[in-house]
Amino acid sequence: MMEEDLISSNNRKGVISQAWTRLSQIYQGTLDSWTPYTKWRWLGTIVVLIVFGIRIFTKQGWYIVTYALGIYHLNLFIAFLTPKIDPAMDFDDDVGPELPTRANEEFRPFIRRLPEFKFWYSVSKSTLIALVCTFFECFNIPVFWPILVMYFITLFCITMKRQIKHMIKYRYIPFTHSKPKYQGHEDTGKVVGAPK
Repeated sequence: MMEEDLISSNNRKGVISQAWTRLSQIYQGTLDSWTPYTKWRWLGTIVVLIVFGIRIFTKQGWYIVTYALGIYHLNLFIAFLTPKIDPAMDFDDDVGPELPTRANEEFRPFIRRLPEFKFWYSVSKSTLIALVCTFFECFNIPVFWPILVMYFITLFCITMKRQIKHMIKYRYIPFTHSKPKYQGHEDTGKVVGAPK
């Protein structure tokens, strides 16, 4: 009798485990299929942010939730702008960080600390969680919202000033659109060094 209960209990755990694994695979597959559609992903996230803003504006509440969401998004944005390998910490024999000076030295492209997809995913997930929080009155803590706005603007300015100084000091630009195109000789289709 005890063995039968143990076997049925293990079977139930196995079924739940398999169902959870299958759901996580479907979820990951959906995320993977959305990866190439950057503009559409961000457009959807902006729509959710607008819905959240409209809800906050019309209900006149949940300012703490909005403030926490803004701070979290600022934190994500700074990680998005920061290189994965910080040049301020890249020291060789106490000389300091150096750029390549010869053609045979390694070129390191800009790699973000927080990749674009993870940035989008975190912003979307946190906005949806904040939107759900606005449906519960326990998160509607009364505060004087102009002070929160002033704190956020001050924090944003200080943080971005520090980040821009870091970008200028170590000469990196976190936004690139395509490979650089150099002006040079046009291709005439002639083979160089061919007899005339």
